[in-house]
Amino acid sequence: MPRWWRGHVIREIDHQSVVDRVREDDGWSPRYAFMILMSAGIAVLGLLLSSPAVVIGAMLISPLMGPIVGLGFALATTDSREIRRTLTALAGGAVLAVLFTALIVLMSPLQTVTSEIAARTRPNLFDLMVALFSALAGAYAMIRGKEGTIVGVAIATALMPPLATVGFGLATLNATVAGGAFLLFFTNFVTIALAVGIMARLYGFGRELSPSQSWMQTAFIAAIFLGLAVPLGLSLGQIAWEARAARDARDVIKREFAGGARISQIDLDFEAEPIAVTASVLTSVYQKGADARASRALSAMLGRPVALDIEQIRVGEGVGAESAQLLAVQSARREVQGLVDRMTDRLALIAGVNPDAVTVDTVHKRAVVRAKPLPDAGLAAYQALEVRAAAMAPGWIIEVEPPVLALPPLDLDKEGRATSKEALELALWASQRTGMAVDMAVRREGDFPALKIFAERGVDARLVKGASADRAILRWRLDP
Repeated sequence: MPRWWRGHVIREIDHQSVVDRVREDDGWSPRYAFMILMSAGIAVLGLLLSSPAVVIGAMLISPLMGPIVGLGFALATTDSREIRRTLTALAGGAVLAVLFTALIVLMSPLQTVTSEIAARTRPNLFDLMVALFSALAGAYAMIRGKEGTIVGVAIATALMPPLATVGFGLATLNATVAGGAFLLFFTNFVTIALAVGIMARLYGFGRELSPSQSWMQTAFIAAIFLGLAVPLGLSLGQIAWEARAARDARDVIKREFAGGARISQIDLDFEAEPIAVTASVLTSVYQKGADARASRALSAMLGRPVALDIEQIRVGEGVGAESAQLLAVQSARREVQGLVDRMTDRLALIAGVNPDAVTVDTVHKRAVVRAKPLPDAGLAAYQALEVRAAAMAPGWIIEVEPPVLALPPLDLDKEGRATSKEALELALWASQRTGMAVDMAVRREGDFPALKIFAERGVDARLVKGASADRAILRWRLDP
C-alpha cells in the first residue's frame, strides 16, 4: 500500500507549486496587518451587535489561515526558519487583533456579554473535532489545487471572533470571557496546524525521517491532541450536565401543575450556590408550595442544592379577583426587575464599571456604585454624574462614590461661616459618599459654624492649624 501511494498519488502532486502558494500568504506584510485590523474590527462589532452575519464576514476576510497553514507545512518539512516566520506572523497578528478590538470595546457604549460573545467562551471537545476535520479538508484542498475550500474552513474554524472576544474580555476586565475565548483560539490554531502537517506528510512533503524520528513525531502530535482533548472533554461533560439539568428542571416543574399548565420561561444560574432556578408558569390553578416541593425534588435529582422560584401566572376561564390580583403583582414584579436592570446598566456606564459592580437594594430603592477615576475629573464631575444618574431613576436613591480627590477650600466670613454654598455642599457630599474623616485647617481659634455643619451631616471633622484667617483648607484625615 505505501508503495502504491507513493507511485500513484504522491507522484501526481506538484510539491514545489503547492509550497510556493502556501508561502505567498504565510508571512508578515503590510497587507496582512491591514486585513487583520479590518477583520478584527468587523468581528468585534458583530459580537457587540450579536449579529452572526457580520461575524461570518469577519471570518471570510481574516488572513490568519495563511500563517497557520504555512506553519503546518513548515512542521511537515521541519523547516525551522519557516516555523519562526509563520509563528511570528501569527503571534503579531493575534496581538494586533486583541489590542485593536479592546480599544474599540473601550470606546463603545455597548459592553455587555451578548449571545455571540458567550458562544465563544466555553470551548469543548466538539470544537476540537470541527477544527480537525475542517483542517484535514482544507489541507487536502490546498494540496490538490482546490483552494476555494479554504473559505469554508475559515468559516467552520473560527479564528478572528475568538481573538475579538479576548479583546472584549481584556477591555471589560472579564478574565472568564478572555480565558475561554483564548482557549478556543488556541485549540483551533494548534489543531489546524497539526492537521495540515499530518496531511502534508502523507502527501510527501518533508524530509525522510528515520523510524525513531517518525515515532517521536507521532508521539508528540498525539500528546498535544490529548493535552487539548482532556480539558475540552471535561468542558463538554459540564455542558452536557447543564443541558440535562435544565431538562430535569423543566420536567420537575411540569409535574407540579395540571396538564394544561405551560412553562413560558425558565432560567438556571449554575454559578450560584445553591443553583438558582427561576421559572414562569402559565396555569389555571394556583399551586401552593410548588416552589418548595420542586426544589427538593430537583436537588435530589442533581445531587446539588437548588433554590427554585416559580412565578405562577393565572390564565383561562373562571379566574376571579384573586387571580387578577396575583397577575397584577407579578406584572409589577417584572416591571420593577426590568427597571432595575436598565438602571444598573446605565449607572455602570456612567461610572465606567461593569454592571456587577453596582449594588442595588430594591427594598429601599437604593443603588450604590464606586466610580472609576476619570482623567482631569474633580469631585464636582462625580457629583454631576450622580445627579445625572438620579434623574434617570425617579424615586430611587442613587449614590456615586467618587475617588479620593482633593477637597475644595472654604472661604470663611468673620463668623466662621462658609461663603460658598456650592463648595461646602461638594465637600459634604464627598465626605458622606467616601465615609472618610476630614481635617479643617484654620489659622485662628474660635467657633466655626462650618465645622458644625459637617457634624450635623454625620461627617467626622476636626479643626487643625495651618491656613489663612479667611480660608479653611480641607484635607482627608489619613491617620486613624
